[in-house]
Amino acid sequence: MGKSQFSIQFLGAAKTVTGSKFFLKLGTVGILVDCGIFQGYREIKEKNEDPLPIKIEEIDYVLLTHGHLDHVGYLPKLVKDGFRGKIYASSPTLDLAAIILMDSGKIQEEEALRNSRFHPHDEPEIPIYTAEDAREAIRHFQRVEEGDWIKLSSEISVRFQYIGHILGACFIEIEYQGKRMVFSGDIGRQKEILLKSYKKPEKADLLLIESTYGNRVHPDESGKEALKHAVLENAKRGGTLILPCFAVERAQTMMFLLWELLNKKQIPPIKMVLDSPMAAEVLELFSRFPSWHKISVEDLHALSSQFTIIKKFKESLHSVESDEPKIIIAGSGMLSGGRVLRYLQKYISDPDSTVALTGFQAVGTKGRRLAEGASTLRIYGKDYPVRARIVNFEMFSAHADQNDLLDWLSDIHVAPEKLMLIHGEEEATLELQEILKQKKAWDSYIPEPDEIVEL
Repeated sequence: MGKSQFSIQFLGAAKTVTGSKFFLKLGTVGILVDCGIFQGYREIKEKNEDPLPIKIEEIDYVLLTHGHLDHVGYLPKLVKDGFRGKIYASSPTLDLAAIILMDSGKIQEEEALRNSRFHPHDEPEIPIYTAEDAREAIRHFQRVEEGDWIKLSSEISVRFQYIGHILGACFIEIEYQGKRMVFSGDIGRQKEILLKSYKKPEKADLLLIESTYGNRVHPDESGKEALKHAVLENAKRGGTLILPCFAVERAQTMMFLLWELLNKKQIPPIKMVLDSPMAAEVLELFSRFPSWHKISVEDLHALSSQFTIIKKFKESLHSVESDEPKIIIAGSGMLSGGRVLRYLQKYISDPDSTVALTGFQAVGTKGRRLAEGASTLRIYGKDYPVRARIVNFEMFSAHADQNDLLDWLSDIHVAPEKLMLIHGEEEATLELQEILKQKKAWDSYIPEPDEIVEL
């Protein structure tokens, strides 16, 4: 009997943070771990339109670490192009993915229509996928229990283990011919506000680990105190405080902290608005999956009652135009789209208002430009002078920092045969590589985009 083919191809998140897709070939079985889209600069996003450098029919299974768009957003295109297998993930991840993919499909359609109107003499733009394509992808979902081994074939078993980061997120272990492969996905933090601490792998022959913050230690400053200070400073000026948030986890974290501050009378009463239909749906998932987080159902109901939750677009426009001082939580977290842009059109040039960035800002996004001190911001084709106060809450990241990454690896006592550093910009990945060599005497490899590594 010949030697089985055993390889991995890095279809995304290699020397970049987005587009996670890793194609694992185990004998005759093909497994795609994560299926995300690229985000950031136009040149990066255009990769989403390119065909994958593999045959779709070679993919038998898709395994998802969590529900963020850069890990699940390519699924409708994959199914549209011919994938017919099952898509495995935890129940919260699949419910989150369903929400996110339907929203993404609608956005793809709207953007294609808008671009076609702006360029009426060109060929009509075709969306990468539609809401109907997203529905078709959702039909392939298969739920798994966290912590249980399941068999994909006589030789291949997989297990999903809790990793924090966002609701439902897991790292994935794959057993094949006595070898264990571990895919970290996005690792959470040792101490999280809403979520429990991550589980750790105990063995890894092949290990792929994210390196988003491989060169950074998060500030010790309390997120709650920083938020309190921003609210109080903004209240002195009587302006509007805008919190651009990821709809998943970050929006709910901001709501929880504001509710706590208000309950303890540490901030004055002020109108608080959640203007994100997706974040409102995700809030409902927190009630549906109480074992996946630390907040009681009673507290979730109590904090929800303190917010005006906007779902309809007309109500959102009314909220934007209202001059009443308020705190706005809206997407998207990197200012790449969503309702937050309407608020920025009105308030980014108002020196009495504040924009507080609440998470990682990818290269090429409007959020990254604000974080780096941009003097103007282009929104819907028009440049707006930045006069609002800009605050960057780096301590709110849901990604592990360098210390968390080392801690997550601390139960692995035998060095992996192959250690691959993924999901990071060059500076972060290179520093993590050096730290692993210094502190653990582990060698690691940084793969190139689309590279195939024989195992």
